[in-house]
Amino acid sequence: MENLEKNFLLAKKQDRKAQKALYDMFSAKMLALSNSYTNNLHDAEDILMSAFMKCFTRLDECRDWKSFPFWLRKIVVNDSISFVRKNRNILYADIEIADDYSDEDMDEKLEGFNIEEIFLKMPAGYRLVFNLYVFEERKHQEISEILNISEGTSKSQLSKAKKWLIEFLKTEENEKRDTETVKV
Repeated sequence: MENLEKNFLLAKKQDRKAQKALYDMFSAKMLALSNSYTNNLHDAEDILMSAFMKCFTRLDECRDWKSFPFWLRKIVVNDSISFVRKNRNILYADIEIADDYSDEDMDEKLEGFNIEEIFLKMPAGYRLVFNLYVFEERKHQEISEILNISEGTSKSQLSKAKKWLIEFLKTEENEKRDTETVKV
């Protein structure tokens, strides 16, 4: 990240050009992150703008330029989760399902696929728990507190998300194979 330290220090002094430079450096990644929670680009853009406003008004809370990307990410994730909790009625099923698939199987199957595209199709409850567990590395107890669901529901939604991903990828693989067969 070129000039991160310089722009961070200037942005702390309310330098608008430095704030714009920080925005330009991180907005695309933070938008994709927010969108992975909301599954709606317009909502994700609103969250992004709000998160950057919060970031620039509280920049003194971030002590070191090296931790800035992680600090900003935390703001975006928390704002995205808050938005989803306030604006969506997500139904979670309190059913425990055995985890039939290993993480290695999942990694193999995800190679060569656009993750954002997959998340657009994944049910909201699955996506939220999956994001928190896999990408944010939260424990089920934390997820249950964040989303106001039981720990069992968190485990169930993760299991269902993995199962959904496997089925989705199998379907995509079959469609790809069928298309290739037709071309020959």
